[in-house]
Amino acid sequence: MLTGYFSNSYEGQEVVCKYSRMLTRQDHTNEISDTSDDIWDNCYSAINVANNAIASIPKISMETAVANRLTAEAKFFRAFNYFYLVKTFGDVPLLLEPTTLDNLYPARAAAASVYEQIESDLKEAIAVLPAATFAANGHRITKYVAAMALADVYFHKGDYANAKTYAKIVVESPHSLTPNSNLSDNSAFNKLRSTDDLNEVIYCQEYDASISNGSWWPTYAFSSAATGVFGTYSIFERVYGPIDQFLNVYPSTDLRIQPKQFFHWNYTNPNTGKTWTAPVGQAGCWYYYDEDALLTTGKATKDWNFYRLSEAYLDYAEAIAQTDGVTDEAAGYLAQVQFRANTLGETEAQIKASLLSLSKQSFIEACWTERIREFPLEFKIWDDCVRTMKFPVISATEKGKVSYVDLIGAQNAAGATFKATDLVFPISLSELQRNPKLTQNAGYATK
Repeated sequence: MLTGYFSNSYEGQEVVCKYSRMLTRQDHTNEISDTSDDIWDNCYSAINVANNAIASIPKISMETAVANRLTAEAKFFRAFNYFYLVKTFGDVPLLLEPTTLDNLYPARAAAASVYEQIESDLKEAIAVLPAATFAANGHRITKYVAAMALADVYFHKGDYANAKTYAKIVVESPHSLTPNSNLSDNSAFNKLRSTDDLNEVIYCQEYDASISNGSWWPTYAFSSAATGVFGTYSIFERVYGPIDQFLNVYPSTDLRIQPKQFFHWNYTNPNTGKTWTAPVGQAGCWYYYDEDALLTTGKATKDWNFYRLSEAYLDYAEAIAQTDGVTDEAAGYLAQVQFRANTLGETEAQIKASLLSLSKQSFIEACWTERIREFPLEFKIWDDCVRTMKFPVISATEKGKVSYVDLIGAQNAAGATFKATDLVFPISLSELQRNPKLTQNAGYATK
């Protein structure tokens, strides 16, 4: 939302989306406190569970290997939640022991200290967790999940040498890219949309119809007009939909911009024959489409992917370029991602040769652009803006053309100008009231 390239058709109710898109959150601190509270409460609840596990497991009689694995999993979740917190708020309290009445009111710790703890936890987890895919490990955290997260952490710190080290662990793992069986309904992107436990998936959140289903996710594939097309959900809204300018990030020949890959514009319900047509300028998000949920059950079961191997390939390619320049290896990994989305019949070798001709900066920016094209609906874009401190200016007229400008001072796609205070969310006013040791982020209200 902050980029202005996406909008929420419900933003009259979900005002945090509107204020984020218009870069006016600073004027509406109280109105968006629920969002800040939700992030803060959920992350610290998970951290407290992890802290209790880390403190308690050594006191429980069990096999040493099991105890070590459970502790490593807990350290991953502690690190993963702190990473989300520090990206969202900047400096945050750093709690490493179970919460008691004696530590209810912690002060904020410097982000650098939080990052040090995140690194320590993830390194300890990597050393212990099994070297297996997430699916093969019973959907428990693996060495490669932790290594992928740590590469992500180092990217945010601008430490490309270490990012390269941990991305390499992932690209050399048993995972593999999902292939295209064809360039239509059985493409890699449709497989990623519809199929769980693909070998490409490094880490995901599981959904199950009877235990914990995916709630409204499938309805986000359409606008409100789809309510009359289906009988399984009462509300349809495009809660995270691209504007047309964003779609120009793709050349017209890119597989990912073809209908029913990531996006779509028309849909006919095979059971009723009723047709949905996207409103002008409001492409539907095909990546969220769940056939069984929408046509039959009304319950989403498709797992939600957090990390995929294609991201590790792009991380590794960029990290090599950042540290060593444009090498054959770097070009090879970027070429694999581009080749999968190619509809012109170019070979992977031809794409790689073209990439090897790029300057270092052009190659790095090609990696950034490929991330936008590969993960348009997986909520990666703002993280990349903040970690690079660059904003992608997508041409409104020329398909596939993207340039990068300094983030602060740039205009987002909604015409608002980025300020330094836009980089973080406010600490919620409820937390400030509860904890007198907390201080507010610059630019936001304190009461």
